[in-house]
Amino acid sequence: MKSLICDVCKKPIPSPIKDRNYFHIEHRDLCEPCKDQLDLTLKPVLRAKQPFNYGWYQRFVMDSIDKAVGKGKF
Repeated sequence: MKSLICDVCKKPIPSPIKDRNYFHIEHRDLCEPCKDQLDLTLKPVLRAKQPFNYGWYQRFVMDSIDKAVGKGKF
């Protein structure tokens, strides 16, 4: 059995299945609750951003994840 730990909250992810109960974003692994929090954090900022730029989006997502890893939560 494979064991995986969320990079943000440091909790183990039981029976990890990619894109179902954990999400691999670049070099980080996020559990489902942390991914949901990431989406809630990004949504208001993305709606206000005009025009949309994919390069900016990728940097913003990774910066948000890196900040959350440092704090241990979103």
